[in-house]
Amino acid sequence: QVQLVESGGDLVQAGGSLRLSCAASGSISSINGMGWYRQAAGKRRELVAVFTSGGRTNYADSVKGRFTISRDNAENTVYLQMNSLKPEDTAVYYCNAKILAALSPFSYDYWGQGTQVTVSS
Repeated sequence: QVQLVESGGDLVQAGGSLRLSCAASGSISSINGMGWYRQAAGKRRELVAVFTSGGRTNYADSVKGRFTISRDNAENTVYLQMNSLKPEDTAVYYCNAKILAALSPFSYDYWGQGTQVTVSS
């Protein structure tokens, strides 16, 4: 069974930094795209930063220059380094991955349980 487990969410003051981690585990054949989304209270879930299936990175305009996505392919792990945090970054951050599981003919979207990031002013 494939699962994504996030960690690293916390309460931090504006201007501070956090690093989120997301590890994929289970019977995985390949991962085609992996990254981070967030959902603030009362708002729709939005893309934060992702690695595309082609290996490129996409960032939301609101986080460019402040957030950096990285990955460890050997560990099926993706990270999100968040610097210069702002109160408007407050949200539940979700890891997403398009995974081809062992013995499966298709890739599916998997989501983590979410990790809360709260930025105080």
